[in-house]
Amino acid sequence: MSPNKLLLRFTFRSPILLIATVTLGFSGAIFNGISITLIVPLVLSLLGQDTVDSDMMPPLIRQVMSFADMFSGDYRILALTAVVLLAIVLKNSANYASGLISTYFSQYISRNLRLEGVKLLLDIDLDFYSKTKIGDILNRINTEMARTSTAVRSLIQLIIYAITILLFIAILTSISWELTIISTTILALVAVFNQYFVKRAKNYGEALTKKNRALSNKTIEMLSGIRLVKTVGNEASEFKHLTQLIKEREKSELQSQANYLIISPINETLGIVSLLIIVIFGRYLFLDRLETISAVLLTYLLVLFRLLPVVGQLNGMRSRLANAAPSVAIVSDFLNRDDKPIMESGPLSFEKLKDGIRFESVSFQYPGNDEIALQNINLWISRGETVALVGTSGAGKSTLADLVPRFYDPNQGRLTLDGIDLREFDMKTVRRAMGVVSQDTFLFNNTVFYNLTYGCSWAGEREAIEAAKRANAYEFIMNLPQGFDTEIGDRGVMLSGGQRQRLAIARALIRNPEILILDEATSALDTVSERLVQEAIDELCHDRTTLVIAHRLSTIRKANKIVVMDKGTIVEIGSHDELLERSGQYAKLYRAQFSAESQDAIQRARQETLINTSYEVRTRLNPMIGFLNLLVDDIVDSPEERQELTQEAYDAAVRLLKTLQFLEDSAKSE
Repeated sequence: MSPNKLLLRFTFRSPILLIATVTLGFSGAIFNGISITLIVPLVLSLLGQDTVDSDMMPPLIRQVMSFADMFSGDYRILALTAVVLLAIVLKNSANYASGLISTYFSQYISRNLRLEGVKLLLDIDLDFYSKTKIGDILNRINTEMARTSTAVRSLIQLIIYAITILLFIAILTSISWELTIISTTILALVAVFNQYFVKRAKNYGEALTKKNRALSNKTIEMLSGIRLVKTVGNEASEFKHLTQLIKEREKSELQSQANYLIISPINETLGIVSLLIIVIFGRYLFLDRLETISAVLLTYLLVLFRLLPVVGQLNGMRSRLANAAPSVAIVSDFLNRDDKPIMESGPLSFEKLKDGIRFESVSFQYPGNDEIALQNINLWISRGETVALVGTSGAGKSTLADLVPRFYDPNQGRLTLDGIDLREFDMKTVRRAMGVVSQDTFLFNNTVFYNLTYGCSWAGEREAIEAAKRANAYEFIMNLPQGFDTEIGDRGVMLSGGQRQRLAIARALIRNPEILILDEATSALDTVSERLVQEAIDELCHDRTTLVIAHRLSTIRKANKIVVMDKGTIVEIGSHDELLERSGQYAKLYRAQFSAESQDAIQRARQETLINTSYEVRTRLNPMIGFLNLLVDDIVDSPEERQELTQEAYDAAVRLLKTLQFLEDSAKSE
């Protein structure tokens, strides 16, 4: 969609508002012309001079004056005064109403632009977000769309000013076509001169657009990585960078405003010069009858004088429209759906998985990427079966899992649910029947209850409590300051990794999904959290069709089927025991991971044994020292000998305690 088509489409989106705005603007121009044209006859009548040649006046003015001619004397003056005042009141009323409707129209357009942009963002596929910066998206939705709505409003004002100018030219032509040819030529030259400022406005608009985008991207980037910024102590550098971007943006804004503001005084100066030139021409054109038509000439000059500011405003609107043109082009490109990945949803409604999921010769390649992510995948997942995907990083596990909720479509082959191509189903019904728990759990900056019931408007407190208990999350939720009503911060920053994962599992439990996808849900957790999360996952997977992307192979031993992937292909399929017996790639992965885990387990066991032994010895040593004191008191009679023996025993006990404490600290540090 071209920028001009975008402007016209949104300008004519509400024809009633457009017609009302233009009609009121046109009415204001008519009443303005009437009031201006009648001022000279009224002033002359007040001065007792009635030398106006009504035949040289526009037909509308002649009719008004003929109405006044029905009266005589002072009554004629009162009639003219009433007509002028009425015209002024009607003109200002029309302009006021036109301004109100124009403002509402601008807000209406801005709202529709943003709504269309948000709708596009919700409809568009994930591939778009992998290639587009969040800062760019926010800049388009906020800044560029606001400037585009301003451009639409400027276009409407441009139409009103053009109509006003045409009406004034018609009035001037009816008074003197000779002077009108001269004045039109002069005003056309002024417009040509203003074209220089219009071009500058467009250039400044492009620069301002770039600076806005750079500032938005850097701000989002800094806020997203604020933990890293503070960790490395780079606040000063980030502040310096943002300060520079803000200064550059303000400079572009100042240049744009300076260019816009200079148009008015230049046009005013040129207008006065033009007026003087027309007076000189009028004097020579009507030299022989100057005295008889002086009132008409004065009326002409007064109308022309009121026309000049409108011409200046027209040129100002041209400059403003040119300044916003880059934003219009950006928004036009952004709202264009033809060049964006948007999947068509099928007509069938998915209700329940009856047989299973099948990958039939599926191959996939990410758009714009030459490397094949999946190649000739054939896989059957029966209903209620747990299938684990394993392999090294980049093997294609997550890509294969992303095809199930139709985040992407295969380039070749097809994926079926109960024998029906996934593309035949309504995507929303398919995704509502799925639950996804990933390693990077996303939580909204809202309450625990909001996050648990997100996407499940029917769920209430009872469902939330039940799901939390089944996900091993109820206890820690109740320990939060406000329980389920606790605000958990941006992305759940107030919670630990294990707590966030258990909330995600509880959220999936509330949905009661037919198909469950677990993407390395426990890979980044400590031992205690992993155990709690794994218990919650076992509860979640019960009697569901589950696809598990596994990092720790020890967590998938109970899977019905393990699929080993390498470089986008399936190299092995079988159960845990079957794959170990084959001594293939899975066996190698398992032995390597088991060896590392065994070493970690041995080290942890050694530390725990040493700490426990030290603690036990220390707890038993204290009563032994007391018993030794009693024994010495009973055997040794001499106070001096008792004191000496007790001191030696005490010193030995202290040395032993220090030795045990050292061993315990060493074990903890390991």
